[in-house]
Amino acid sequence: MVYLLCIRDLASKKYNQGYFRPQHPEKYIGDSRNIIYRSSWELKFLRWCDRNENILKYASEEFSIPYVSPLDRRVHRYYPDYLIEVKKSDGTIKKYIVEVKPKKQTVPPVKKDRITKSYIYEAKTYAVNEAKWKAAQEFALDNGIEFMVITEEHLGIKPYGTRRLSKKRHK
Repeated sequence: MVYLLCIRDLASKKYNQGYFRPQHPEKYIGDSRNIIYRSSWELKFLRWCDRNENILKYASEEFSIPYVSPLDRRVHRYYPDYLIEVKKSDGTIKKYIVEVKPKKQTVPPVKKDRITKSYIYEAKTYAVNEAKWKAAQEFALDNGIEFMVITEEHLGIKPYGTRRLSKKRHK
């Protein structure tokens, strides 16, 4: 299968970002010409949704869920990464709200002897994610949907720091 990707020049960004062009645009809920991915992990998930025959429909950041940020106590809008409709092995159809995140952002950061800027950033990110996910779980429960967070483990991606680099021989 060949996937057509139209990637904008986002060289200044840290992560792989661009526009995804599905082979099966009829499966996409929304404008299939405007599917944005914000990381290579999201791109991998989009490709999986597009080619998996058990994914009947999918959407990317097409709706929002209100949540209260623990940082400023104000209401913000959370746009979950995906909404998917899946045909299960028993023939039933189930909907899922899916968020793609690094596993590191799904657990509280480890507090060290010294509180660094990095630790503060990680703690704030985790707190905001928890608030978003709590709101998403409540929304899902109210609407007969299941909420899930997918990490690199689910995507079959080795965590950073564990990848083996090829050894080149120098002569």
